[in-house]
Amino acid sequence: MDHPPPSPDNVEDLLLSCRYGDLDDVKSFIDGFGTALVGEARDENGNNVLHMASANGHIELLDILLPIVPSSLLSARNRAGSTALHWAALNSQLGTARALVDFPGGPGIDLIDIKNTAGRSPLGEAEAAGWDEGAKWMVEVMRLVDAGGAGTTAEEEEDTAMDFGLRSMIEGRLAAGPQFGLPVSMETIMVKIAKKEFTKLYVSCEAHTAQSRTVLV
Repeated sequence: MDHPPPSPDNVEDLLLSCRYGDLDDVKSFIDGFGTALVGEARDENGNNVLHMASANGHIELLDILLPIVPSSLLSARNRAGSTALHWAALNSQLGTARALVDFPGGPGIDLIDIKNTAGRSPLGEAEAAGWDEGAKWMVEVMRLVDAGGAGTTAEEEEDTAMDFGLRSMIEGRLAAGPQFGLPVSMETIMVKIAKKEFTKLYVSCEAHTAQSRTVLV
């Protein structure tokens, strides 16, 4: 069945419907113009329907969109180089973040490694936003896949708790500024923890005691 092309106003309305989670309006667009054009819709900043739905936590809408848009749309970037997962991380939306990463046939955990023009991955955005729950989930996902998808053992759960205790300990040094912090970013540390790539990071602590300490990561 041939569908008429949507007008710019129709496309704008579709993106707004995805932003606000209006399922009926999205379905009406699909009925009127077909599914192919859903994946092509962009706003002036290059954001697509997945950006809009993911940033605002609309999981039910993603259940409709993900099966009908090209899988490449999951890794599509806006003008700032950010994917839908970046936007989910920026807005602390764990449900939509999970839906994006877990979608069958999509890029999967590779989405977590994509960096925007600011040099941040979704994990980096989660850390910058102080979204510990999301950062922890991303690290755990990377660890499970790196381990071959095996179930999490009690020992691994304990390791995860220790990892985040370590993260909390060194996070304060990062917040203090580069002269008092670590020579690498928290994102780098978390990725190394996830992949078990431990190295010695020497931390200069210009504290009241003016003493230096060494932290083993």
